[in-house]
Amino acid sequence: MDTIEKLNMLSEDSRYDLACACGTGRDEHRRRGSDGKWLYPVVLPQGGSTVLLKTLLSNACKNDCRYCPLRSDRDIRRCTLQPEEVARVFMEYQRKGKVFGLFLSSGVIQNADHTMDKINAVARLLRYKHNFRGYIHLKIIPGASDAAIEDAFSLATAVSLNIETPGRKHFSVLSERKDYEKDIIRPLKLMGKLTGRGMRFSRIKCTTQFIVGASDETDSEIIQYMFGLYKRLNFKRVYFSAYQKGLGHPDIPGERNFLADPEKHFQREHRLYQSDFLIRKYGFTREDLLVDAGGNLRLDRDPKQIWADNHPEYYPVRINTSEKESLLRVPGLGPETVTRILKVRREKKITRPEDLGVKGKRLDQIKSYVLFE
Repeated sequence: MDTIEKLNMLSEDSRYDLACACGTGRDEHRRRGSDGKWLYPVVLPQGGSTVLLKTLLSNACKNDCRYCPLRSDRDIRRCTLQPEEVARVFMEYQRKGKVFGLFLSSGVIQNADHTMDKINAVARLLRYKHNFRGYIHLKIIPGASDAAIEDAFSLATAVSLNIETPGRKHFSVLSERKDYEKDIIRPLKLMGKLTGRGMRFSRIKCTTQFIVGASDETDSEIIQYMFGLYKRLNFKRVYFSAYQKGLGHPDIPGERNFLADPEKHFQREHRLYQSDFLIRKYGFTREDLLVDAGGNLRLDRDPKQIWADNHPEYYPVRINTSEKESLLRVPGLGPETVTRILKVRREKKITRPEDLGVKGKRLDQIKSYVLFE
């Protein structure tokens, strides 16, 4: 195969890893370019956003991840790009203004460090041969050495390593070749250490991803690990990818227990994104995210509304005098609206609901929880 044919195949296979952008925002969703390549919008650390070309370096893989359609026991067409090919094609796209950044991942070729050497070589060519100073997101391969990870940090704008599941027990269901503590938790802890306050790589953005529903984990377990990733390891984002039936081994829980209605499966992913947003933007604690007897978030109502319904003593919230944290607990009020309220009330009293700049059902929802003096 020539370079473009390989890139077409590897760009298509990269769709299984969504950890660069698959969030809830309107502008966060991937889209296909005119030539069929997957293009991903991503928010930059310094503000603004860019469009990424996303591809694998190789879809050959020695690992046995039982949720992954590219796992080693699958009889599929495989190919590998050389670092020089990726760098050359990316620069052609970049010069034409089709993309402004790169997201590069790979199957595991031979071993983790051999693969990291190839991934890092692409970034090194872009940085030092082509003088590219834009956005580069590099995937950390499970089991990579400290030296290989630090080399990636020295070249990248952002890095990610999929945590996959919350804990060894659930992870062991999905892989026999990878060791959860050694291959996943150890490098995640190093990534957190390298980006700590005052550290050399503190400006590098670290993200990770859970494969939701491939194993038999509960939402409560995922949420517990989310707090650890944010509070102890300095990670900037946690992403979620709902397991898709038919992609993995038929014996994994994701195949056996798959919800009859696929929409409910993706609704679970959506509820986890909402919970993540409440943690990052609203100051919710782990105890604030209420789950059912089975340890899962309710699918029929969003977690912020559930908290409000379980704390009637908290309301009504006074629009003109309450602190920001209190306003953020009002169903229907988001960070942007709360910021606008705080700005307006420095100049005048807010005396009627219409002054909030909100309309329709959302305004009706807000009225039930606030007091206008």
